[in-house]
Amino acid sequence: MIHHGVAEEYEQYLRFERRLSSATIAVYLSEVISFLESGLDPDTVDAALLEQYVVSAAKARELSSRSVSKLLSALRSFFTYLQRQRIRIDNPVTLLQRPKEGRPLPDVASVEEVERLLAAIDERDLLGVRDRTLFELVYSCGLRISEVCDLDVSHYHRSSLSVLGKRNKMRTVPVGEVAQERLAAYLTEIRPLLVGKRRSERALFVGRRGERLSRQAVHKRFVSYAEAAEVTMTVHTLRHSYATHLLAGGADLRSVQQLLGHSDIKTTQIYTHVDTKQLQDAYTRFHPNAKG
Repeated sequence: MIHHGVAEEYEQYLRFERRLSSATIAVYLSEVISFLESGLDPDTVDAALLEQYVVSAAKARELSSRSVSKLLSALRSFFTYLQRQRIRIDNPVTLLQRPKEGRPLPDVASVEEVERLLAAIDERDLLGVRDRTLFELVYSCGLRISEVCDLDVSHYHRSSLSVLGKRNKMRTVPVGEVAQERLAAYLTEIRPLLVGKRRSERALFVGRRGERLSRQAVHKRFVSYAEAAEVTMTVHTLRHSYATHLLAGGADLRSVQQLLGHSDIKTTQIYTHVDTKQLQDAYTRFHPNAKG
């Protein structure tokens, strides 16, 4: 039986060869450690035993179809790793059937709700101006929270932004005029005061002590603004809204895919379903024959 120390080597494989995000690595590693602790021998376990393990885990942990799919993805990745290490010649997970799951539609805010959220930010202090600039940029460029936190000053080029996305893929996205104006003022008037003596700091958005903002800090600030604006959304809602509003305005799917940094256009296509749902809701509400 493989020693549990293989989990550490597997983690290195995920981090440096697969280049997965820290969140995905944490999920995969947790699932693989649980599997190794189950007593099943990864050297010899077959598809039938694996299926029993997955079914048992799903019942014990009351997993949704989506969570079962994540469990299977983690195990598939692990056995692929064992194949690469020549520990196994097969991947038994490929014989297991994924549960059917309906992909949930992303939460999307209207243009009015986004404007209300941004207007709720109190700009009477340095941090308020910084936050208005940050969230304006998130919506203007469809950024993930990790992407905006990872931005350096050198990534901004007046009318465009170099964004490091998932799997270390760099993409260039245009920056809207409103966000450009906000950034110009932030860079000349606000950021120097926040950075202070930390002049070597490269981060575009910094805290009151001049250090790079964390995702937790950005999330916490956003929650307070959403509550003040009386809207239900997260930072990621701005990204979903960006994509949906582009498509509703006539942008083609391939362009939106590139702007979002999606590897597969199928990931982007979900936003067309969001727009269709909005049309259906409008029809149901306002067409006289809809209820018939």
